[in-house]
Amino acid sequence: MNPINRTVRFSINGREVEALEHETLIEVAGRELIEIPRLCYKEGMAAVGNCRSCMVEIDGERVLAPSCCRHPSQGMKVTTDSARAVAAQKLVLELLLSDMPEAEYTRHNELDEWADKLGVGESRFARTRRESTPDLSNPAIAVNLDACIQCTRCVRACRDVQVNDVIGYAFRGQDALPVFDQGDPMGASTCVTCGECVQACPTGALMPARGVALNIPDKQVDSVCPYCGVGCQLTYNIKDNKILYVEGRDGPANHGRLCVKGRFGFDYANHPHRLTRPLIRREGVPKTGDFTIDPERVLEVFREATWEEALALAGGKLKQIRDTLGPRALAGFGSAKGSNEEAYLFQKLVRTGFGSNNVDHCTRLCHASSVAALLEGIGSGAVSNPVMDVTKAEVVIVIGANPTVNHPVAATWMKNAIRAGTKLIVCDPRRPELARHAHRFLQFKPDTDVALLNAMMHVIVTEGLVNQDFIDSRTIGFEELAKNVEGYSPELMAPICGIDAETIRYVARLYATSKASMILWGMGVSQHVHGTDNARCLIALALMTGQVGRPGTGLHPLRGQNNVQGASDAGLIPMMYPDYQRVDNPQAQARFEQAWGVKLDPRPGLTVVEIMDAIDRGEIRGMYIMGENPAMSDPDANHARAALAALDHLVVQDIFLTETANLADVILPATAFPEKTGTFTNTDRLVQLGRQAIDPPGEAKQDLWIIQQMARRIGLDWRYGHVSEVFDEMRHTMNSIGGITWDRLEREGAVTYPCQHEGDPGQAVVFTEVFPREGGRARFVPADIIPANERPDADYPMVLITGRQLEHWHTGSMTRRTAVLDALEPDPVALVHPLDLEKMGVKPGEVITIESRRGQVALYARADDSSPVGAIFVPFCYYEAAINRLTNAALDPYGKIPEFKYCAIRARRGGEVAPQGSFGGGRVLEGMAQ
Repeated sequence: MNPINRTVRFSINGREVEALEHETLIEVAGRELIEIPRLCYKEGMAAVGNCRSCMVEIDGERVLAPSCCRHPSQGMKVTTDSARAVAAQKLVLELLLSDMPEAEYTRHNELDEWADKLGVGESRFARTRRESTPDLSNPAIAVNLDACIQCTRCVRACRDVQVNDVIGYAFRGQDALPVFDQGDPMGASTCVTCGECVQACPTGALMPARGVALNIPDKQVDSVCPYCGVGCQLTYNIKDNKILYVEGRDGPANHGRLCVKGRFGFDYANHPHRLTRPLIRREGVPKTGDFTIDPERVLEVFREATWEEALALAGGKLKQIRDTLGPRALAGFGSAKGSNEEAYLFQKLVRTGFGSNNVDHCTRLCHASSVAALLEGIGSGAVSNPVMDVTKAEVVIVIGANPTVNHPVAATWMKNAIRAGTKLIVCDPRRPELARHAHRFLQFKPDTDVALLNAMMHVIVTEGLVNQDFIDSRTIGFEELAKNVEGYSPELMAPICGIDAETIRYVARLYATSKASMILWGMGVSQHVHGTDNARCLIALALMTGQVGRPGTGLHPLRGQNNVQGASDAGLIPMMYPDYQRVDNPQAQARFEQAWGVKLDPRPGLTVVEIMDAIDRGEIRGMYIMGENPAMSDPDANHARAALAALDHLVVQDIFLTETANLADVILPATAFPEKTGTFTNTDRLVQLGRQAIDPPGEAKQDLWIIQQMARRIGLDWRYGHVSEVFDEMRHTMNSIGGITWDRLEREGAVTYPCQHEGDPGQAVVFTEVFPREGGRARFVPADIIPANERPDADYPMVLITGRQLEHWHTGSMTRRTAVLDALEPDPVALVHPLDLEKMGVKPGEVITIESRRGQVALYARADDSSPVGAIFVPFCYYEAAINRLTNAALDPYGKIPEFKYCAIRARRGGEVAPQGSFGGGRVLEGMAQ
């Protein structure tokens, strides 16, 4: 029998119990509802036994034993409440109490709680610890080490859980304390402000900086994080209709963990810039794509209106355009930040109300090429395995992704897996933080993904490392692919991609021969004109080695927004109905015509960038945009803004006056994430319930209500009541979620799809036996090298790479109105290699101007050797340095995704950074000291 499954029988407080040999006494006691004091012990962390508050007596042993470190044995007799054990427990608590400060930093001081339970009164002992000065250098976390009890839970949270390796332990004896890096102030250290140490601290030595945890919440609401696609479950603590603080919850994707955005990025919902009444553009005020309205002066451009007036104008003008110019003169952008139900109703409105398939959302700007390749090769656009499967893999390849920044909690599982022996291969033109944990780091030249991946496949094919049984029984097209990679030997590709041939061979062999290999990728793979080809190569790697369809294997494109998976599933894309049923498929068309009771257009609609070009041509004259900000997120943003300004009628539904809303004719104030109830689907295909925690401000309305009201104004008679009614309609038109009921979500909180029948558990790992393609077989699709649309030259000799920042998210409309997040990263920055800065004569912190053929921006230079020489990385969240003014709108021909990750630029010293104005949420840090 495996020792981990071997059981023993023993007694605890005279009660006969059975336990596994590897369990600890404190775990068994907890299961038997026997309370034992504990301070250094925390479930999920390695036991260290250094506080000695959990001592128990074991029959026949001379000394007491720490129950957090002791395992049971056959016939053992344990007593947790003997006079001797209790005396020891109380003495430890009393000694620790003697060093506690008078000030209280938290309502949940576990030392006080255990002292109360055991009846420990005022300590008899004198304070021996030296006074410590509070460290308030981090905007999010206050450090009060006079309350530290040396439990080391913060050290283990940072080192073992999040694996950030910032908090260590210094000094000896009673002077021992946690330190940050080399004894730096927390705010000056490499701390990423994930707050795991705050959640772990039992006494308040580490606490939220603004003292909010001392307030008693009116209520607690379980919900989901509104940011990236990991889908962390959390609990909102509410008082007076405001979120006081956020705690991680034991959800399937995070198991209590959060990142800086999830834990501290919540107060945007109460920001004074919230839209609270409908707005209508004043007559005679022109639309200009080159400026941003100061929120304090909004009423100079717009006037307030009643809901009835705003809806009548918004819907009435769209209906007029449809009726006079035809259905294809209208288009709609939905949102990946909204719920599944909102996405479903929005695309249904466009298809049944506008009368065309001109509906899209931000998936077109992130993983459209990945989805195109996956649908083509696998038959499904979703991931094959959850992120957590990295803990079951022997080899993990992360390519074109920066999980520690974009998916921080997912990155913790990767780092945990590495600690347990998994070999990580990181492939990226930039050096992400995860590379320091890698078994091999392949920093290939930008734009050479296909060269590198084809070289790996060449090795696998020529060295006979393919899984021939898998290929023969479950795939088609291998012979064509094998012939294609013949000319891609590592020796030929090494000069192109910049990785030596032997390293390519080593990594290819490692991936192919491991028992379980997994590939995860991000927008560094997808955001190219050859993004679909990049993904085709990754799919082929998995198929030719049989590394798919089992735990610890598979293909996982990491989703960037909290509901980009669900919005795509729900049909918020121009060529697919819900569940990826093609609009030009007669059977699919018939199914939805019957379900919706209308005649549908069988022609695929236009994508995001194609819609902007159609506006230029005068083909699209009206738009309805919900929760998207294309004036910031689209490539060649100057062109996008000019196109939006040229529309006859633009309706924007949002929570802030975004750059896109600046160009609207009618603005409809909507609800922030904590103000709504709905389902959201994470990157693991996990459908989760988000619950309303606070009420919307002023006259702001629920998005579902607004969509229905707009539908009525254009001639649809929709009568949905509760959000569950929309979900029920969805599951009856989408086989993948057909077995998920609203009642089940309310009970369980989360269910993985596919779940086709009620009662099914849901499938975390798919493609175990067949692929959802014709004949049940996956398809190999060869790819050849296609260069970027725009290459560096003498005039524009450098490369621009765009992406996200840890502290900010997407276009910044939410995170830059969050006090803590904006305080951590308040200014627009470009990450430039030190050698490039030296060449330009620029010192870190000085202003540089970056220019492409489409525009220029000025921002602050940050020395950062993660960017290769000749490449500059800029986040796209700063409106005063809107970097997408520079990016290239050239499209991948299959996924129709723009080439965000590569365009030619030049950079020079100097320039003037545009003023932030009153936009930022944290520059002044209003109320920070309260």
